Amino acid sequence: MIVVDEERIFKEIESKKPVSVSLNGPDGILPQVQDTATKITEKFGIPAYVLADTTWGTCDLNSNGSKVLGADIQFNIGHTINTESFEGNVILIDAYDDVEFDRVATKCIEILKGKKISLVTDSQHLHQVDKVNEILAKGGIDVKIGKGKGQLNDGQVFGCEFYPATELKDKVDAYVFLGQSNFHASGIALSTNKPTYVLDPYFNEVREITDFAQKLKRKATLAIYKAAEAESFGVIVGLKEGQLSKVFALKFKKELEKEGKKVQLFALTDITNERLRNLKGIDAFIQVACPRISTDNQFDKPVLSTPQANALLKILRKESIEGYLEIPHWL
Repeated sequence: MIVVDEERIFKEIESKKPVSVSLNGPDGILPQVQDTATKITEKFGIPAYVLADTTWGTCDLNSNGSKVLGADIQFNIGHTINTESFEGNVILIDAYDDVEFDRVATKCIEILKGKKISLVTDSQHLHQVDKVNEILAKGGIDVKIGKGKGQLNDGQVFGCEFYPATELKDKVDAYVFLGQSNFHASGIALSTNKPTYVLDPYFNEVREITDFAQKLKRKATLAIYKAAEAESFGVIVGLKEGQLSKVFALKFKKELEKEGKKVQLFALTDITNERLRNLKGIDAFIQVACPRISTDNQFDKPVLSTPQANALLKILRKESIEGYLEIPHWL
């Protein structure tokens, strides 16, 4: 069960005395966010708006929605990072999953005993890393935990950022991800090119994610080669607060035009196949908002992320693209 740090929320409200607040979090914990909002209104008698749009991470907090509502504080729940504050009226609130990993960790020992592994996880399971480390080490597994960098804590990864994992790729045999998320684990597998296992405490199973990750890579690589045949490109800037990468967009426009391609600039809040279908005369797209939009979704036309777009430029210049996803940050 997800446990929200409501004590922190209540202290912030008592201290700052807002007239209204807003709350949001990943889709999987919206019921808990709703419960917390109800408690705020009952306890303090103020409106507590649940921002029910998606929030994928600290690049996508939907703080603009909070400003439109006139909320004095926005509580973004479930995106733990290695910093106390983020921006303006936004306060990041921890949310932990209280599920235990003891049983599935024992299964992991049976599969990976004698191996050197790097232990990684997402925000919801960070508090379990030390305990699982101890269990695995006692079982004969050599465990390493990568150092955090930037927003990341030790052993933590985002869907597009993998510094604690990639720094150890020459020192370990495999990666072990705590949680259910194939999304995070496949990113680790692709950025390190190493076997990656998911320790799923809900189904009590250890599953290797490497084949799934390689399917994503093949799909991403095929999109690059299809885009290499395009004559016209749309370069998309994301309009979410942490995805406004205009510098990268203008760079790709300039580089593609050097290669004789026609380029038009676009801006979108949500980059979906349905929205792109409305845009005519474009053979392929490059979006600089979020790399996982390109790797994890289906589009009628090639839609490349920043690493894919860099690989595309290499293809157009007759250069190798080997290892184009094996980087610590896909932006």
